[in-house]
Amino acid sequence: MSDQSSRTVSILGSTGSIGTQALQVIAEHPGRYDVVALAAGRNVELAAEQALATRATLVALAAGRAEDLLEAIDARAAQSERGSTAYRPEIVVGEEAATIAAGVGADVVLNGITGAIGLRPTLAALAAGSVLALANKESLIVGGPLVKAAARPDQIVPVDSEHSAIAQSLRGGRAREVRRLVVTASGGPFRGRRRDQLLDVTPTQALAHPNYAMGRLVTTNSATLVNKGLEVIEAHLLFDIPFDRIDVVVHPQQWIHSMVEFHDGSTIAQMGPPRMLVPIALGLSWPERLEDVDEPCDWSVAQSWDFFPLDDEAFPAVRLAREVGAEGGTFPAVYNAANEVCVDAFHAGSIGFLEIVDTVARVVEAYAGRGRSELGSTSESPSVEEVLRADGWARAAAAALVAGSEPVGRPVHGEEQR
Repeated sequence: MSDQSSRTVSILGSTGSIGTQALQVIAEHPGRYDVVALAAGRNVELAAEQALATRATLVALAAGRAEDLLEAIDARAAQSERGSTAYRPEIVVGEEAATIAAGVGADVVLNGITGAIGLRPTLAALAAGSVLALANKESLIVGGPLVKAAARPDQIVPVDSEHSAIAQSLRGGRAREVRRLVVTASGGPFRGRRRDQLLDVTPTQALAHPNYAMGRLVTTNSATLVNKGLEVIEAHLLFDIPFDRIDVVVHPQQWIHSMVEFHDGSTIAQMGPPRMLVPIALGLSWPERLEDVDEPCDWSVAQSWDFFPLDDEAFPAVRLAREVGAEGGTFPAVYNAANEVCVDAFHAGSIGFLEIVDTVARVVEAYAGRGRSELGSTSESPSVEEVLRADGWARAAAAALVAGSEPVGRPVHGEEQR
C-alpha cells in the first residue's frame, strides 16, 4: 500500500471496541481509507455519529428502525459545524444486515462482531473478494474448513493481538522452519488462584480484566481462559500448525503479544503496549504499516516482564479447546455455542463461575456421545447449515443443563466440589 493509495473499508461491529478503535485509526490517517459501509448492533446514536463522520454509503443495523437512524443523523448534522442534512445513506436493518455490509465488495472488511453470528458476514466478505481483517475469531473457529476453503491465500489477516503478533513474527522465517507457536495470555483477573478459590467469583469480578476494556462475552472468556482456548484453535487454523506445537504461556504484562520459535532455537516475539491499535491498523493496511499508530516500548525505563505456566486444573478451558479442535468438524462450533449460553447464564446468576467451563465440557461430551449422530454431523468439512445445526443443538443442550432439566453427560473433573 503506497503512501498515496486509498482503500475502501467496511467495518462490522462499528460501535464496539474493535470498530471504534478502527475508526480512530482511520480518522488519524486521512486520505488512506474510505469507509463505505458500517454495521452496528442497536446503538443508533453512536451509529449515526459514525455514519455522519465517515459518510458511509451503507449503514447496517442488527436491530432498530431506519427512521430512528435517519433522525439521529439529521439531529447530529444540524448540531455539527458541517450543518448539512443532505447526507442519506442506504440503511438495512435485521439479522442479515451485517452480511449485506460485508458483501459490498470493499477492499477490506474488518469483522469486529462478537460471537458465532459473525460466520455469515465472514463468508460474505470472502465471497466478495475483500481482504478480511478478522477480529471475529468465532467465525473461523466454528466455520473451520468451510472458512478456509472460501479464502484465497493471504485473504484473511488476523486482528486478534496474539495472531497478529504471530503473523508479524512469521516474517522472520520460512514456514518449514517453525518449531512451535507460543500464544501469550494475561491470565485474567484470577491468575494464580486455585480451582477452589474460584467457587464464589462474581460477574463483576470476572469483568475486571487487568489490561483490556472489552465486551461482556470476551472479558468473561478471558477470565475463564475460554478466549485463550479459542485462540489456540484459531492459531491452528490460521497457520496450519498442529495443536501439540502450540503452547500457551501466562504473561501478565501482555507487552509480548505472542512468539514464534524456530527450529534453530531462535524465538521471535512481537512487542508493544497491551492495546489493540497496532493489530487493527495492520488489519487495515497489511502487509504495510501505518505511521504513528501507537507508542512503542520505552526501553530507557526499568521494567520486568513475567512468564508462568498455564494452570490446567484451575482453568481447563484451553485443554478442552485442544480436544475439540483436534476432533474438528462441528465440535468447535459446539464448544463456542455452549460457552456463549453459559456466559449469559453466569451473568444472570443461574450458574457459578466454574460451571461455565464444566457445563461446556458436558455439552461437548454429550455431543460426542449422541448429539453428533442425531444431527448426522460426521463431515470433517461441514456446510454452513451443518455448523448452524450443531450450534443450535449445543445452545439447547447448554440451556437444558443450566435449567437443570436434563443432566446430559457425566460430571467433569472438579464438579464434585460443588
